Amino acid sequence: QVQLVESGGGLVPPGGSLRLSCAASGLPVSTATMSWYRQAPGKERELVARITSAGGSTDYADSVKGRFTISRDNAKNTVYLQMNSLKPEDTAVYYCNAVFFRSYWGQGTQVTISS
Repeated sequence: QVQLVESGGGLVPPGGSLRLSCAASGLPVSTATMSWYRQAPGKERELVARITSAGGSTDYADSVKGRFTISRDNAKNTVYLQMNSLKPEDTAVYYCNAVFFRSYWGQGTQVTISS
């Protein structure tokens, strides 16, 4: 059974940083395409960042390029999202997603950017 557990969310002021973690079980993160999505109130869920299984290439939403970095630690079977220079518009619930024959989702972690 695949489980994705996100952690690391919280309340930080604008300009601050957070690192989200997605701990996976039942699925090696090295074999899946791993992504972070976010959903703000009243908005659709959107892709934030993705890292592929083969080669580990990365993609980012234009709104986070240069500020967010996705990475993975195969030994810990965990994917991270380092978020710097946070803005109020980054406020959302952030979800971890894994695609390996099918799509799996975590429960989400709240990120709030406010002074």
